[in-house]
Amino acid sequence: MLKVLKPGLYLTIQDLGRYGYRDIGVPISGAMDVESVKKANLLLENDENDAVLEITMTGPTLQFDTDTYISLSGAHIVATLNNEPIDNYTVIKVKKGDILSYGRLEKGFRGYLAVKGGLQSEKLLNSRSQFFPVTKTARVKDGQEIPYRETVDYEPKISEVKIEEHFEINKLKVYKGPEFSLLSDAQLTEIFAKPFTISKENNRMAYQLSELIAGHSHSMLTSGTLPGTIQLTPAGRMIILMKDGQTTGGYPRILQLSEESISILAQKKYGDELSFKLF
Repeated sequence: MLKVLKPGLYLTIQDLGRYGYRDIGVPISGAMDVESVKKANLLLENDENDAVLEITMTGPTLQFDTDTYISLSGAHIVATLNNEPIDNYTVIKVKKGDILSYGRLEKGFRGYLAVKGGLQSEKLLNSRSQFFPVTKTARVKDGQEIPYRETVDYEPKISEVKIEEHFEINKLKVYKGPEFSLLSDAQLTEIFAKPFTISKENNRMAYQLSELIAGHSHSMLTSGTLPGTIQLTPAGRMIILMKDGQTTGGYPRILQLSEESISILAQKKYGDELSFKLF
């Protein structure tokens, strides 16, 4: 078991998502930064869909009760194993009783902890991703114990990798959304000619942008949405749906982020800037 001594700000169990249930209103959920999760699992020769811990800004304190191997990815959050510094994107041997602790956030916003063989929490609707009310809780709680398989011996084919981080990328690739044609020339100029700032309203459901563009008076039927869908409110607010976002919405869906851009955005926090490039 992996015992949670302190959960940090917002700690969740995530895999790559819960697919096939959007028709009954269940979001995809899953890791916000898929690219970082895949790399952490790759180092451990896990399946890319194996469950990991998603760490938001402030990391947890964790104790391992059996031997295993771990890898860290995503945000640069100072981490130590038994008070000894450890790095992202390396394979690290962990012994029974070892304590993993996190300190200050240095870069990015969401970090990931992968364990050899993946976390073995309960699978619901074909996914271990936490999303209440599908799962009993929305996040990992203080004192919770998360099962994983003991691994005593493991010889990784690759023990570490050099990563070109995506934290510094500020330009997001977008595609035309279903209601893109409703945008005026003035609105298009505003969207693609200036940077936007992440507002305080940002979480696993959606990111809102601080700056407004020209509003609209278009009415439409509630229609399907996806992670990465950018909706435009009548007041001119742009809302970017994320992994726990609703499955339908009534605002024009003007743009759609690429999967790569969702991962980039997941590492942005309040006050960070971004801009859009149409593909």
